[in-house]
Amino acid sequence: MVKLIAGMKRKPGMHAAEFHRYWRDVHAPLVQTIPEFFGLVRKYVQSHALETKTAEAMGFRASEFDGVAELWFNSEADMVKAFTAPRYLEIIRPDEEKFIDLASVKLVIAETVPIYSSDVREQ
Repeated sequence: MVKLIAGMKRKPGMHAAEFHRYWRDVHAPLVQTIPEFFGLVRKYVQSHALETKTAEAMGFRASEFDGVAELWFNSEADMVKAFTAPRYLEIIRPDEEKFIDLASVKLVIAETVPIYSSDVREQ
């Protein structure tokens, strides 16, 4: 299993609340209607950044990202196939341009190594 982790910032001038609403309520449902893309995704999680000072209180710098998307695929080949599918390029990518500052996106492509989960469903 391969996971794509994408740190994202909202488009300049867009309010955080609007970014989060659009990503959750408009973009996510749209993505799920494109089988050439979503049919290759094994799991999709959105993590919406909270406006909090907790990171600093713990001695860390807060992330500049407004959110992190995590998408799991069976293989890197499936990941590439999903993100180069014609309907991804025609429908999903233009929608991403509406709310994401694409120039600031940072990707990590990783192999997951489960170490611990207190959630039995995750084991």
